[in-house]
Amino acid sequence: MKPLNEEEQRVILHKGTEAPFSGKYYRHKAAGTYLCRRCGAPLFDSKDKFNSGCGWPSFDAEIAGAVRRVADADGERTEIVCAKCGGHLGHVFEGERMTPKNTRYCVNSVSVLFKPSGKAKEKLETAIFAGGCFWGVEHLMKDVAGIVSIEAGYTGGHRRHPTYEEVCSHLTGHAEAVRIVFNPQRVSFQTLAKRFFEIHDPTQLGGQGPDWGEQYRSEIFYTTPDQKQIAEQLVEELRQKGFPVVTRITRAGDFWPAEAYHQHYYRRTGKKPYCHHRVKRF
Repeated sequence: MKPLNEEEQRVILHKGTEAPFSGKYYRHKAAGTYLCRRCGAPLFDSKDKFNSGCGWPSFDAEIAGAVRRVADADGERTEIVCAKCGGHLGHVFEGERMTPKNTRYCVNSVSVLFKPSGKAKEKLETAIFAGGCFWGVEHLMKDVAGIVSIEAGYTGGHRRHPTYEEVCSHLTGHAEAVRIVFNPQRVSFQTLAKRFFEIHDPTQLGGQGPDWGEQYRSEIFYTTPDQKQIAEQLVEELRQKGFPVVTRITRAGDFWPAEAYHQHYYRRTGKKPYCHHRVKRF
């Protein structure tokens, strides 16, 4: 949590009161949770907020055990404080019959922070691997949990929007590759890279299996500095184990999706990869 400003200290630490109708949460209606400004503990749910007309945010219930009641110094009212840190929140009143719960927690806006409900948008990452015919790489990578999408295409060359025939001519410099969009909260780049090294032969130069040509080379096109570092570490680990790895590690550039008939080829045709299979290397 950020340090309290002067007004927050006056209210939260020294039990002051903000001016009525001035707080930013007085008419606030979004769905979510109100947290203690001082320590971040959840205090009130938005479903329990109502418009009391008093000038301060009002709730007719607390999150169970989140608020502690204390006799106010004026001898008449009941103060409410955060049960976790003791920060001053406001006062509680009962018997006013404003809601069926017959309770009103009158809270200072500066004493709380609002956390919207709903799942935060997931931040996705992209990985690009080339390891021979993209049909096989796609087929053996696609079922890894955490992958959002996988697409066959061309990258690493100099021609824009290349066709399959142009790539096969060996004049464009492109490699057949797969572009994977994944959720790093569910699967790491390291896990994907290890799978990549285990489904093709990273020691074969100039092709993969029976397929020969520069377009079938082994290459990782990194999209972040972390991916570059991880790829280099894995290559070194394999070399330490005796594998003469020739896989290139290159900064990602333009990726051109392949023609529709190349996408999910083995799933559509019911065939099996002819030059890719899983070999345990880590």
